[in-house]
Amino acid sequence: MRTSVSTTNVSARDGFEWWAQMVGDAIMPVTITSPHADRFQGSATAIELGDTDLSVLAFSPMSARRAAAHIRRADPEHYFLFLVHGSPIGIEQRRNNSLLGAGDMALFGTSTPLISQFHDEGRLSRVTLLRLSRAALPLPPDRVERLLGTALPSRAGAGALLASYLNGLGAQADRCGPAELRRLGGIALDLSATLLSAASDSPAPLPAETRKQVLRARIRAFVDHNLSDPELGPAVIAAHHHISVRLLHLLFREEPETVGAMIRRLRLERSRADLADPRLGRGGIGEIAGRWGFRHQADFSRAFRRAYGMAPSDYRRESRDPAGTPKGPARTVSAAGPSYGEKVRASR
Repeated sequence: MRTSVSTTNVSARDGFEWWAQMVGDAIMPVTITSPHADRFQGSATAIELGDTDLSVLAFSPMSARRAAAHIRRADPEHYFLFLVHGSPIGIEQRRNNSLLGAGDMALFGTSTPLISQFHDEGRLSRVTLLRLSRAALPLPPDRVERLLGTALPSRAGAGALLASYLNGLGAQADRCGPAELRRLGGIALDLSATLLSAASDSPAPLPAETRKQVLRARIRAFVDHNLSDPELGPAVIAAHHHISVRLLHLLFREEPETVGAMIRRLRLERSRADLADPRLGRGGIGEIAGRWGFRHQADFSRAFRRAYGMAPSDYRRESRDPAGTPKGPARTVSAAGPSYGEKVRASR
């Protein structure tokens, strides 16, 4: 479920006040200031993920301050892990100070005073936020608190995997149903716990199930990036992750689908999306099948018919209206409808 709102739905004069209210409702109450208050621009998209949610924000440069009075007024007792895109961000929390550039990640909490500065480089600031409930993190609170306001490792290991995962999740969420989004949200929480554990001074051992979830997330990311390889299968996946094929199958034994079924489903989903894409209208069925790892067009057609009840050519024809555009536009809620904060709070 994706919800999007923007200052384009209110007057230029009211945009800054609307943005401040939206941030207070959806994230936490803060005091914000901006040299662009008279022409403030901002947009927010929230993706509901069951026990968590992902938000993508773009806004005019500003400063934000959360003081003790704000905390007394409302404290959802959450952490937010954020990924920076574009202009630098300065953050101060628990006497930690960090200047974060594009690709950097950090953590802030709602229960501690905070100061943040979004640098003005002549463009909108952009961040991705992942909400983390305190109860959802299998880590000692004191270790998590020490990380507030510090730059987290995001160029290698769990940090690099999490950054890539958050970017991919934002891009692919529209293609996932509610049940799948809940599972994906659980993976995001597990990856975050792994990153925070590794970044703490004395890494706490993670529960065995969390370690399994992280390995499954790594495997899913590898599969997603290699769907075009017709050789992709359990043996290739196991070898890449230095485990046996038997252990690979055991990892997915309690999942809704086997490794092979996951590969087939993802290939079919990508192929179906290409068939409905008007920009690819002249591409042949065999070309699309080959792009996503199917060796033979006939095998692809049979698998597609079993999955969706019609031939690929029929789906391509029926998925577009006479003007040649896909049916079923993405759901978007404007500021004139239910507020962003109301929609996000309703999902928790």
